[in-house]
Amino acid sequence: MMLVSVATGLGLKYKIRDKISAFSGHVIITNYDSNVTDITLKPLEVDSNYYPKFKGIDGIKTVQSYASKAGIVRTETAFDGIVYKGVDTLYNLTEIGDYLVAGRLPKYGKDISNEILLSEYIANRLNFKVGDKVTTYFMKDWGNRIPNIRQFEIVGIYSSGLQQFDANIVIGDIKHVQRLNRWAENQVGAFEVVLLDFDKIEEKGKEIYLTLPSSVDSKTIIDKYTNIFSWIDMFDFNIMVIIIIMVAVASINMIVALLVLILERTQMIGILKALGANNWSIRKIFLYNAFYLIFKGLLWGNFIGLSLLYLQKYTGLIKLDPNSYYVREAPVLIRFSDVFLLNLGVIIIAMLVLLIPSYMITKISPVKAIRYD
Repeated sequence: MMLVSVATGLGLKYKIRDKISAFSGHVIITNYDSNVTDITLKPLEVDSNYYPKFKGIDGIKTVQSYASKAGIVRTETAFDGIVYKGVDTLYNLTEIGDYLVAGRLPKYGKDISNEILLSEYIANRLNFKVGDKVTTYFMKDWGNRIPNIRQFEIVGIYSSGLQQFDANIVIGDIKHVQRLNRWAENQVGAFEVVLLDFDKIEEKGKEIYLTLPSSVDSKTIIDKYTNIFSWIDMFDFNIMVIIIIMVAVASINMIVALLVLILERTQMIGILKALGANNWSIRKIFLYNAFYLIFKGLLWGNFIGLSLLYLQKYTGLIKLDPNSYYVREAPVLIRFSDVFLLNLGVIIIAMLVLLIPSYMITKISPVKAIRYD
């Protein structure tokens, strides 16, 4: 039970975390006017000391630029609002490729491209499939209010399981946003900073913020998606509660088992004491026997637990509601360090707990024990 709870809890936590990182990076750099929504309002210059490599801060894998603009996708019978996220040739779409359900990733070069990546959620709502043409309307921020019309081709369909992305994000060429906003080629909407170690996101987020000019802001994805990360942080508490309950139940069972062994061998204890054996040497006999039972139980527990985890990992038998858990099947994270520490902790706690009932041996009188029936 402890193995399954740790592996599934951490698996779900890391899976959701990786999904958000794939679509947003770890730290997002924007103008102060653009950090209220996902729509970039004012451009940033790419000729900065943090692009394409962040200078002066270690632990940063890459920096990616993008620009986003709100639009409306319309068909003959329906329409839907979208956020068009434009990316360039340096943007790494590989991690997003892990969530492809059809087609391929779009390819961008020097020339403007009409290839887009659409979510399965939008595709199902508007009856789109790979290869279809998508007519999109973008409102102007100047002049007359006649919208700009662009036609794109769907080359891939993704499904992240995260409603925040699937419900509106369409990935395409950044050149379209630059033309629609009348930006220069060296102007983008924002930057995504990808770190080498997610566990240092708070530390690196502060370092990045302090190095930026006063007109530019940065925000970690933990701050941007507070609700999701607050929810997955509860997994650690749930895992700890399960471990404590399992250890408590196991400790009670082991104490009862050792007491039964002592009571069954009361006469043997009396005879050993009469022959000159001290209390500790007799206690060690029972502790060794208890350790054998614990070791045997651990072997079976590890075998059953790991078998179930690997079965779920490679078959995905247990399905989850993506609207509630952001994943379609229960993910598992099997790490040798977790298995080793969990087993070691159980052994140490069990042996310490068993010292308590073994103390009963010191109270047994040899004379009464030999007469015990």
